[in-house]
Amino acid sequence: MAALRILDAISSPADLKVLNNDELAILAREIRQEIVATTSVTGGHVASSLGAVDIIVALESLLDMPRDRVVFDVGHQAYAHKLLTGRREAFKTLRTYGGISGFTKPHESPYDVHYSGHASDSLSIATGLAKARQLKGTDEKVVALIGDASLAGGMAFEALNYMGNEQLPLVVILNDNEMSISRNVGALMKHLGNIRANSHYREAREGLQAAMEQGGPAARGLLGFGKNMKESLKQMVIPHTMIYESLGIVCTHPVDGHNIAELRDILSLVLEMDGPALVHVVTRKGEGYEPARQDPERFHGTGPYDIATGKAVKKPAKAPSYTEVFGAALADEAARDKDVVAITAAMTGGTGLKDFAAEFPERFVDVGIAEEQAIGMAAGLASGGKKPVVALYSTFMQRAVDQLIIDCALLDANVVFAFDRAGLVGDDGPTHHGVFDMVYSRMVPNVRVLAPSDEAELVHALHTALSLPGPVTLRYPRGEAEGACLPDAPELLEVGRARVVREGGDAALLAFGRMVGCARAAADLLAAEGIECRVVDMRWVKPLDEDTIAAAAATRLVVTVEEGVVTGGAGQGVLEVLARQGSQVPAVTLGIPDHFVGQGPVGRLFADLGLDAEGIAATVRTKLAAAR
Repeated sequence: MAALRILDAISSPADLKVLNNDELAILAREIRQEIVATTSVTGGHVASSLGAVDIIVALESLLDMPRDRVVFDVGHQAYAHKLLTGRREAFKTLRTYGGISGFTKPHESPYDVHYSGHASDSLSIATGLAKARQLKGTDEKVVALIGDASLAGGMAFEALNYMGNEQLPLVVILNDNEMSISRNVGALMKHLGNIRANSHYREAREGLQAAMEQGGPAARGLLGFGKNMKESLKQMVIPHTMIYESLGIVCTHPVDGHNIAELRDILSLVLEMDGPALVHVVTRKGEGYEPARQDPERFHGTGPYDIATGKAVKKPAKAPSYTEVFGAALADEAARDKDVVAITAAMTGGTGLKDFAAEFPERFVDVGIAEEQAIGMAAGLASGGKKPVVALYSTFMQRAVDQLIIDCALLDANVVFAFDRAGLVGDDGPTHHGVFDMVYSRMVPNVRVLAPSDEAELVHALHTALSLPGPVTLRYPRGEAEGACLPDAPELLEVGRARVVREGGDAALLAFGRMVGCARAAADLLAAEGIECRVVDMRWVKPLDEDTIAAAAATRLVVTVEEGVVTGGAGQGVLEVLARQGSQVPAVTLGIPDHFVGQGPVGRLFADLGLDAEGIAATVRTKLAAAR
């Protein structure tokens, strides 16, 4: 018989109120065991969630949820929250098709405040909740849990400035673990490190903790800490005037993020304040599971793994990943051209740039979680005569569309944008699917857009993009590439010229990116039925190959296939060309419909959307039959 666990008796945060600190610590260990047991099968964001367990247990033991609101930044550290809010039985379905999300999701639970998935937005959401509380005259608590890397994002600073100026009643918990996806960078991170290491600060911390435990003047002083920062006891004993306090936000001493008793003491105090407070909590990513502690970057987001060793459990890849191919190709380009500079935003490993960073450290820039800074800086580098390549996940590039338009396109700056994870990404779901980049790229003047169909085409596309004036975007998906033979030397692609990969006169399949493979497979299925389809690798989303589109109109049906939203996408661009040409051929656009796509294996999602070979073939059959 399995041993009884405290976790098995928890159905909501209200159940935590009967537990003492020692019992809560036991519960935290059980939660970590459950996270490891589940994610070893499903994969997930392991290191970050393990590091935040004690914070979540301590915090939710003090709140009246869901009346009190907790806003998670990014949300990948919220696994303990899911286990404490009625999703313990469903937790085994984490990140699976039809299962619970790996991020907070309001449609999944009343305890989830917003769809988290992108960094640095939690404080803005929290300021809105706190302002609503003021306007309603209610007294619910508002808490935001944000990591130190996310706090460096521009949106977070904007919210800090507002909450300090307005003295909004909310608590910010700064989860300081020195990591985002990659090792944190920047002046703020160094500032936090200095505070953690400073002996005077530690001595002051111990004195304040003792005073609070005794309930003396220091505790009353902290509780009454309001707008006049310079009169506070904390300012008198701690010489470091932190940036947050200069904004009008009370900032605590660094607290041990794995000591539930200490966490509950300090949180109990700040939750009673009438203005904004920031609790500086120091944690360790991967706490409670040694492989994740030793390698938090790999365990930031991992597939299934062996619990005993931490080693990944996966089938051997038949081909390198698109990310690996891009990283190697960019390093080759940099070896040939000293003006090539690589820029990323807190995802050196995720975008395949580790080797580049090691080989060309002076030409590698990681700006942290600051996509707007990355692209603004790239525009400046281009103006300075360099050839910047900005490597970002497609979904995160959405945060910097203004910089693409104003700083790069308007200037016609020579900047290359490499959009990794373009298209459906699988288990991370709607916050991470990269399905909008073709729309926001093709709508901007001066921007050229490439969608390579395999890894060889990616090498050629990067080489071509670096040779062209003005901004160029190229997109490629997550995961294993197609198995194409990589070229000995990259080739220059003719701008705006597609390539026909299969001839046929019944229908034309105009495919973009990896949809070329699906279109070819669909053509094979249809050929067995006597339907011959022309398959075109369009290569360019912008400019489109109008001659090839005109030739496609000579068939009985034109079908466009793209791994992006149909509204405003590449297929609609083809329809615009057909309209200008006065074509009367029936045409249909296949892609992501006008709704958000859930999580699940990419192949399964393609099948649901009619983007796999069978779905494309079915569309061709139906439309050809209707056209007779």
